[in-house]
Amino acid sequence: MVTRAPDLELAGVVRRRLTGEEPPGIRSATDITGLRPLQAALLCIPTRRVAQAAADLLSKGLHTVDSFDLHGAELLQLRRELAQVAVRHHAAAVLGAGWDPGSDSVVRALFEAIAPRGITYTDFGPGMSMGPSVAVKALSGVLDAVAMTLPVGLGRHQREVYVELEEDTELAEVTVHIKQDPYFIRDETRVIQASNVDHVYNTGHGVCLERFGATGSAQNQRWQLKMTLTNPATTAQLMVAGVRAACRLAPGAYTMLEIPVIDLLPGPREEILSRLV
Repeated sequence: MVTRAPDLELAGVVRRRLTGEEPPGIRSATDITGLRPLQAALLCIPTRRVAQAAADLLSKGLHTVDSFDLHGAELLQLRRELAQVAVRHHAAAVLGAGWDPGSDSVVRALFEAIAPRGITYTDFGPGMSMGPSVAVKALSGVLDAVAMTLPVGLGRHQREVYVELEEDTELAEVTVHIKQDPYFIRDETRVIQASNVDHVYNTGHGVCLERFGATGSAQNQRWQLKMTLTNPATTAQLMVAGVRAACRLAPGAYTMLEIPVIDLLPGPREEILSRLV
């Protein structure tokens, strides 16, 4: 995604270890110091590693963009923590640069602006959820996992988690840990042991946003946005847009809801306005 952006240049990729099979033409290193000079970093890492990694990079004066995908209190706490570091080191952090939280957050806000009184429902799926899948893979005794999100309707969901287990690992024990995780605790969750999860692996996903409400005295207002998407590609594209915005923002920490939409797009403002207004 970065290599296709007209206004960004990929300085390189930091990997935990180099295997000799890195993409040709792309500089790779095991530490960010091997990629100087830099302006910003995309954190393509699990959500639970974002706080420390972002703080370290911000302290070096680099803008950061992450795809932190926990909602509500967890995201707001991260925002508070990173804002202090970012301001101190004259950098900007863009948090939750994905499609939810992220672009869906912006759509929900626009719906609410149009209909101040009402209810918005967000239905995810059916599809594989990356953050939850990564969280399950990190559990002791789990060799591989795929977490599927299935919409029930009106903002309610079911989860189906397929797991490959190590030989001496009990499914019941893993199930307890999964159901207690913040990713799953709010939804009905079924954990299924599989000999190979590849048969359910599919990066496709989707979302339907609906708001039912009132605009002034006008009742029976309804808006709907439906999307089908490739999960990693959509997230990556929005993270790239977040880098562009981070370079334009004042020091601080921002969710995508706080960023002017125009700052996510390449090109001069006048040109963008003439095309889209």
